[in-house]
Amino acid sequence: MKSRRAANQVRIIAGTWGGRRLSFEPVPGLRPTPDRVRETLFNWLSPGIRGTRCLDLYAGSGALGIEAASRGAREVVLVDSDSRVVAALHQQVEKLAAPQIHIVKADVLHWLAGQASAFDIVFLDPPFRMQLLPDCVRQLEHHGWLADRALVYIEAEQGLEVELPNTWELLRSKTAGQVGYHLARRCGTAGDA
Repeated sequence: MKSRRAANQVRIIAGTWGGRRLSFEPVPGLRPTPDRVRETLFNWLSPGIRGTRCLDLYAGSGALGIEAASRGAREVVLVDSDSRVVAALHQQVEKLAAPQIHIVKADVLHWLAGQASAFDIVFLDPPFRMQLLPDCVRQLEHHGWLADRALVYIEAEQGLEVELPNTWELLRSKTAGQVGYHLARRCGTAGDA
């Protein structure tokens, strides 16, 4: 039987911290992206991740954003609203000595309504069955959070139809167990469509 500690860990797959384990709080609804899904995602993103600005919304364990930093992202912002999650993220980042990773404690939708700066890659993995994706996608597109040709990774419950803006192109889409995961690219502005 797995110990509670082992059950509340995820492994960084590759890069500077490849093989290191991240501990996370057992918060209801927090479900880290499985290793094989992260491996597929980062194969999709490779080699274009080096030097990018990445935004990890509903960061949870931090596995997506920290994996991006491990693989050479220039800057990573992790956003989550749960105090326990944020405290655990601060501990992880301190252990890794990772000044390129910034942690924001905020409600994602309220934070996205604030002053924006453009990111090259966005990881969007909200809690399942809470209908958060449509508002997040809308705010990302219309509030200046996406660089030209930005990539957006979306993770949702399998079977959920994710409506993308007409300025986004779906590049990849797969399922693993109960998870559907998708990679889209922003192709222009609303005026271009």
